[in-house]
Amino acid sequence: MLYVNICVCVIIFAIWSYIFIKTYQLNGYYVKVFLNNVFNFHLAFGDKNKLVFTKRMIRFILIYLILTIAIFFLINYFVKNIYLKILDCAVVFLLAPFVIVLTHYLLLPFENLIKKGYVKKARKKLAKLKIIKIGITGSYGKTSTKNILATMLEKEYKVCTTPKSYNTEMGVTKTILDDLDDHDVFIAEMGARHKGDIEALTRLVKPSYGILTTIGSQHIETFRTLKNIEETKNELPKNLAKDGTMVFNGDSPSTYKLYKNFTGNKYLANYKNAFARAENVEMDENGSTFDLLLDGKATKVTTRLLGKCNIDNIVTASALAYVLGISREDIASAIKSLTPSPHRLEVLKNNYSTILDDSYNSNAIGAKEALEVLSRFKGVKIVVTPGLVEMGAQQSQANFKLGTQIADVADYIIIMNEINKNDLLSGAISHNFDRNKIFFASTRKKQKEILELLTIKGCVILFENDLPDNYQ
Repeated sequence: MLYVNICVCVIIFAIWSYIFIKTYQLNGYYVKVFLNNVFNFHLAFGDKNKLVFTKRMIRFILIYLILTIAIFFLINYFVKNIYLKILDCAVVFLLAPFVIVLTHYLLLPFENLIKKGYVKKARKKLAKLKIIKIGITGSYGKTSTKNILATMLEKEYKVCTTPKSYNTEMGVTKTILDDLDDHDVFIAEMGARHKGDIEALTRLVKPSYGILTTIGSQHIETFRTLKNIEETKNELPKNLAKDGTMVFNGDSPSTYKLYKNFTGNKYLANYKNAFARAENVEMDENGSTFDLLLDGKATKVTTRLLGKCNIDNIVTASALAYVLGISREDIASAIKSLTPSPHRLEVLKNNYSTILDDSYNSNAIGAKEALEVLSRFKGVKIVVTPGLVEMGAQQSQANFKLGTQIADVADYIIIMNEINKNDLLSGAISHNFDRNKIFFASTRKKQKEILELLTIKGCVILFENDLPDNYQ
């Protein structure tokens, strides 16, 4: 009977724990972020994100189950009163997040040892290769700039890049070990949620070239202040290889400030009289045409990419490509061939409607740009968004402002999730948007039902941001 009780408790507890463990994984195994989401009840309900059974997660689950069995064994063995036994088990259920935290810290030394081994192996592999190493960081535009630069450099070099948004130390390490082979160039996207993250990546990659894109309030919830974000992004230029070269996107005030402070080899893009800039810009729903100025000489270029942010990314990437020996003609050819990064202001058309998929964008600057692009399209305009997150004390104000911006462009608004609902609604109404044209959807199924009612031939639907399951 004892073992039956233990088995029943463990099975029920494991089912109960699934949501917490998935939330823990979605939070990047960061305990502070995980506990903050637990206390705010931002748990990973829903099926947008699945629990990924990586080797690390399998190790975690095994230790978690061992702890769970031990806890319920002690309760069922030593507690004789049935009511007290039930009460103790109920308390354990309530303390599930803390069992996850305990498991995390029990495994941490072992996980760090494994991580150090992989990183050391990757560092040794890189040291043996005579290749051009490039680091790209910033708050926004990293992935797009990386993909644009790779397309340009492929005119002369064999290029390896970190895939998708692989921008953590282990993501970059995995790319080096699994994908880097007989390449001439390695481009590493470098992300950060805490101070020191970029420095750790530069110690791994040791880049000789770097790009600093737009700096803004992304992840302000973990960084706390814009100054902390600036200092973290500055870890790339500060730790660049000796005699290395940096390109800065001067359209961003914070990036421009770091450009001014940097004493090494540097180039400025997207600023008055900068080394690289765009002039005579013409944009419509099919893309952009502009004069690309590199070192004072202009080349007319055309791209299918939409929005000013993408033009800034193109110009920034062009500066480094040119420095690395790619001709103006090849740069122009590469720009013409560019396709949008998936889910980053990607245009998807069918015979009935046009979709602007900006679901991987989660920042105020990009959202504003996406709405500006939407305004250039004809037809009924529908915006689907959950708003902006990870903005700390600024989040309410930012989403109120986003609501006002949407109201100035859209004909209908579908607000996903609960977290920013009131701020988006208030912002839209403050700009005299018809309340009857604002809808709420807590699930994808409900979103689909509303869209089926609103969609007419020739309409344009903007999907702006897509939150993971831990946001309701």
